[in-house]
Amino acid sequence: MSHTSHQTLILASSSPRRQELIQTLGLPYIIRVSDADETVEEKITPAELVELLSLRKATTVREMLPESEKQGIIIGSDTVVVYQGEVLGKPIDEEDSFRMLKALQGNTHEVYSGVACVNTDTGRSIVSHKGDNDNTMYLGDACQYRILSESASDKPGVIVGHSVSKVTFRPMSDEEIWGYITTGEPKDKAGAYGVQGLGSLFIEKIEGDFYSVMGLPMNLLYQMLLRFGISPFHN
Repeated sequence: MSHTSHQTLILASSSPRRQELIQTLGLPYIIRVSDADETVEEKITPAELVELLSLRKATTVREMLPESEKQGIIIGSDTVVVYQGEVLGKPIDEEDSFRMLKALQGNTHEVYSGVACVNTDTGRSIVSHKGDNDNTMYLGDACQYRILSESASDKPGVIVGHSVSKVTFRPMSDEEIWGYITTGEPKDKAGAYGVQGLGSLFIEKIEGDFYSVMGLPMNLLYQMLLRFGISPFHN
């Protein structure tokens, strides 16, 4: 497959961390924030949850784009922290932040990050993140993606996948936890911590993709973009 870098990437996120990571690719991109409903009533696995919400964010942006901007690949992403089966999203207040961090300290948890790539030209609307398991591509033990729709060309229409990492926190005192909360860093982050900020002071070990914990699994995204013929490495 020949690779090109002419298509614009459209990041469906207001996250400064995801914007920072997209910039590292050195490819042209724009930001179009998704207002997708993130409510999920059905009981699904964390992997299914982040894939569903990533796809929902990307397809919502596709529907709101003017025709003049429908010339690229929309990237939606979602991240959750999971500890002992409980999904920890963004805390609702400082007490919620304390509850999450108190549970995570001294223990190992999982971080799931989903990614959906939707071709603005050929990616038809898809309401389900589920695809044919026979079409799943595995990138090691903790990373996978599936093509949900094909296009008339040799490029896919929609791809969705996820990455999972394990993070171990060292023991933390209540004083440390409250001190961290007062910095304001936890309030807009899944699991109430930022791996790229002061939250890194509490991390003992990471197994998996650091950037997945940060909010956008770059290895997975790169492999998905290659299926669209997009690469940061020019021929």
